[in-house]
Amino acid sequence: MTLLNLLMGVIGIVWVLDGNILSGAIFILIAAGFDFLDGFAARLLRVQSEMGKELDSLADMVSFGVLPGLILFMMAKAASPPGSYLPYFTLIVPMLSAYRLAKFNLDTRQSERFIGLPTPANALFLSAIPYLADRWPMLGEWLSNPLGLIGIAWIFAILLVSEIPLIALKFKSFSFAKNKFRYTLILCSLLIVAVLQLAGIPLVILMYIVLSVIENATGSE
Repeated sequence: MTLLNLLMGVIGIVWVLDGNILSGAIFILIAAGFDFLDGFAARLLRVQSEMGKELDSLADMVSFGVLPGLILFMMAKAASPPGSYLPYFTLIVPMLSAYRLAKFNLDTRQSERFIGLPTPANALFLSAIPYLADRWPMLGEWLSNPLGLIGIAWIFAILLVSEIPLIALKFKSFSFAKNKFRYTLILCSLLIVAVLQLAGIPLVILMYIVLSVIENATGSE
């Protein structure tokens, strides 16, 4: 499943390079599904290992670092004058994604909570940008500005390496009382995506950040 995550990232990159940005963004969603399943399966089957952790990070770098960075770069390039250097500023995304993944592997604090925005959450937010630009012309006008895309890239790249503690979707038990924030997040996310489809993904990620801050402030699980 980890290698399927990686494969989806590679296929997404190929689609984006062929000019199919919307299709390429869909592969971030598929890769995120495999990323969730490989972690769940590893904990369920108790087959976690250092090799698996390193392989997971390498797969995540492709699917959640390079692919979303390339999507923003290609969108900014299409919106910039020929020869402009502005699109290169969006490449902060793969750079800080790599830093975030290396930090995650070494930071023992991240066993219970994520410190900083996880790379899949960041990539999922960015994957919705071409869809939003295509669906809503008014928003698309703003997203057609390379400075707007650069602003989004830098804000979320900084969140990747921030010290904000966020909910880790790791269930040690299925008790609602012990996982109420996790269950709330999952149920609300499913409802939002069911109603708004891809357009709901940014709302889901923002809700994830807000619920994490509330959970941390209240000391709840």
